[in-house]
Amino acid sequence: MQRGLKNRHIQLIAMGGIIGSCYFLGNGYLIDTMGPAACLAFLFGGMIVFMVTYCLGELAVAMPVCGSFVNYANDLISPTWAAGVGWSYYTNWVVYIPAEFIATGIIMNNFFPAVDPLYWSIIFGIILTIVNMLYVGTFGELEFWLALIKVCAIVIFTVLAVLIFFGLIGNQQGHVLGTSILLGSGGFFPGGFVIVLLSMSLIINNYLGSELIGIAAGESEQPEKAIPVAVRNVTFRIVAMFSIPTLLLTVIFPWKQAGLEESVFAAALNAYGFNWAGVVMSLVVLTAAVSCANSGIYGSSRAVVGMAQTGMAPRWMAKTNRRGVPYAAVIVCMIPAWIALFAYTLDTSGQIYTILLSLSGFTGLLSWICICWCQYNFRRRLEKMGVDAKKTLKFTMPYFPYVTCFAILIMAVIMLYTFINPDLRISSYIGIPMLVVPMILYHLFGDKEKHKAGLGGVNVFEQFLKTNGIKE
Repeated sequence: MQRGLKNRHIQLIAMGGIIGSCYFLGNGYLIDTMGPAACLAFLFGGMIVFMVTYCLGELAVAMPVCGSFVNYANDLISPTWAAGVGWSYYTNWVVYIPAEFIATGIIMNNFFPAVDPLYWSIIFGIILTIVNMLYVGTFGELEFWLALIKVCAIVIFTVLAVLIFFGLIGNQQGHVLGTSILLGSGGFFPGGFVIVLLSMSLIINNYLGSELIGIAAGESEQPEKAIPVAVRNVTFRIVAMFSIPTLLLTVIFPWKQAGLEESVFAAALNAYGFNWAGVVMSLVVLTAAVSCANSGIYGSSRAVVGMAQTGMAPRWMAKTNRRGVPYAAVIVCMIPAWIALFAYTLDTSGQIYTILLSLSGFTGLLSWICICWCQYNFRRRLEKMGVDAKKTLKFTMPYFPYVTCFAILIMAVIMLYTFINPDLRISSYIGIPMLVVPMILYHLFGDKEKHKAGLGGVNVFEQFLKTNGIKE
């Protein structure tokens, strides 16, 4: 592996993995479900993102390795658990990547209706597969510009929405909207507070990808500088870009008119005479889909590398080409993604899409819990050795262990609510076996000796101790 990712790449990679087509298209469903309270749900989800990324940031700065939390779980929890959560995380992206491919096909079909959407999905899939086979800096550069387009689009919408609210532009100039639309259809919590809790797993699914900050640490030029900056900046930017636009949507556009038929952002702007919004948002959604799929291929392939290096997957999956790219892991990620892509196209009911999307959220949440658990064990081990974390570590989670424990608890509660919500329950029925089965297979057939050596011939925690002159 080569350290070819610059600071600006790291900051935009996580945002690229989070702001996908589901944000621009699926936000309408969330608003239709929760009403104006959707912005509060995004704020709550952002608080969880803050805690998880800070936990991962501490680990990534102290032990910057490719494979990230899979290697941390191997050394700080157990190899068996690492195998389960690693393959579960792999599943999270593998089922989500083809959804973005399909989104590109649907959008391109609007511009070229004579061409079957499947062909466009295949074309973009091939392009992104090739990009991820090239030098990691090429991936980082592409992701930087794709993510930047999405960020600019959200900022432009925010500015336009504020101007519309004050009656400065649009077909209702001179009329300040106030709270007439925001509270005009049942108040801020039209469905009650419980519906917010029941839908939090969908909110979390929108935030999945923030962990790519830590995964990219192993290929960052200066992880000790890039990761803390990325964690601090990206976390606040992500929360702002989800919660503020959502609030503005419910301020200028009746939430009952939101849905999945079109981008709610385009619908809101169209309502005020901006008829160009539909075309522009289609291009933005296309960019979002390509960007998110690109980040997904990167994140899942690096997780596979981490498992192959620690005996949880066949060793050949960690092979790299002369440019330092783990081509075998990319192929392993893309084969099931291609299979899922064709399964999506054959299922006209859309049931497969719904199931796999909810499964992505469930397995992603497992990964986040694992990250916080690793950070908790990391600190506790240092405490037992009499190490002052604040003096030794370059980046630390504030208010440990309270914040870490609270993060684990609240995510466990959200997972519990997936069992209560009948629409999301099936994700747990599939997600739990995706965690347990790899654990059983590793216990029976895994390379038990290799995990003792760990990444690069040494346990990453032991390497941390050696680097910092700490004796066990």
